[in-house]
Amino acid sequence: METANKQMNNAQPLPPQGGARGGRKVVVAFSGGLDTSYTVMKLTQDGWDVYAACANTGGFSAEQLKTNEENAYKLGAKQYVTLDVTQEYYEKSLKYMIFGNVLRNNCYPISVSSERIFQAIAIARYAKEIGADAIAHGSTGAGNDQIRFDMTFLVMAPGVEIITLTRDQKLTRKEEVDYLNEHGFFADFTKLKYSYNVGIWGTSICGGELLDPTQGLPEEAYLKHVTNPEKESLLKIQFEKGEIVGVNGEQFDDRVKAIQKIEEIGASYAIGRDANVGDTIIGIKGRVGFEAAAPKLIIEAHRLLEKSTLSKWQQYWKDQVANWYGMFLHESQYLEPVMPDIEAMLTSSQRNVTGTAILKLRPYGFETVGIDSDNDLTKSKLGEYGETQTGWTADEAKGFIKVSSTPLRVYYGIHKDEKR
Repeated sequence: METANKQMNNAQPLPPQGGARGGRKVVVAFSGGLDTSYTVMKLTQDGWDVYAACANTGGFSAEQLKTNEENAYKLGAKQYVTLDVTQEYYEKSLKYMIFGNVLRNNCYPISVSSERIFQAIAIARYAKEIGADAIAHGSTGAGNDQIRFDMTFLVMAPGVEIITLTRDQKLTRKEEVDYLNEHGFFADFTKLKYSYNVGIWGTSICGGELLDPTQGLPEEAYLKHVTNPEKESLLKIQFEKGEIVGVNGEQFDDRVKAIQKIEEIGASYAIGRDANVGDTIIGIKGRVGFEAAAPKLIIEAHRLLEKSTLSKWQQYWKDQVANWYGMFLHESQYLEPVMPDIEAMLTSSQRNVTGTAILKLRPYGFETVGIDSDNDLTKSKLGEYGETQTGWTADEAKGFIKVSSTPLRVYYGIHKDEKR
């Protein structure tokens, strides 16, 4: 699927189509961009009954979805449908990425890769519902999305043909545009300097200065800029068992709306900008810029609360499995049977992660302030770090230290020449 910025707002109606259709059904994963627009028209011209399906995981506006519907029919689709899987995406993915504080390379919120999985699942499910003979998508042969779509379709819609015209025919943008124009469809397909993928879990930015490893993105490359007149403000995020239930005192039953609220606040400070260099599934390295205010703020607030409410080993082991969870999501292994097992552990780890995390926001950044929780383990009466202790005596502390040093004293007593 192509990025949301390539919407076609000035498309002209197609001339009437002649001839009988072949009657075979194909579902096209339709984003509204050039590749999937070409796919809809070409398959229609080839005699397929085309069902254009836009799987929305929170990145499309109502206006974009309306434009997609209009253009799908102009391109010749027999039917268009929007598959809204935003809530499913949260319940089956985003929730666990928050539980696990998942950031790829300790930097990048796993946004596009996780979105693609749930878009593919929705498309496969729809294809089975209508008894489709084939599924088509617009991925090229040079990226990760081809793997995410194909693997999901192979598992969830076995026996259904997968069609990828752009990849198989190595089509250029000019060839696709020329074909659309020749068949009466005109739109602005100008290749922009930057390409964007806007989603609920962040906006990825590709192209431009990112192609030069010595450069970063300039201000104009970002979609969101500082608009908040306040130099600093506090953001209070309330969690209940790891899930967001309140933002600055406002309560939310809908977790997606809570995320959107945090994004609105953080984006007004242009928080969450960065660039990540990572390994693709196919083995090459790629560089992507992004702006992701909500993920950055939520994950750091959640991590801050966990530091005070989880035991040392809960944190340690949760970090291990969360890292694998993020890698599996990115590398199209969401359907791997171990994923529900990891989710079960992540869910269990959140049973005491209840309270409010406080952050201080400022233009282009933020800092952690503190937490307020009834489950705060720093409130133990056994001792206050660096101050007093009531759970042990001075002699007991000396004995503990001496016993703890025993393995080292044994080793260096034998290997005196190795003392550092």
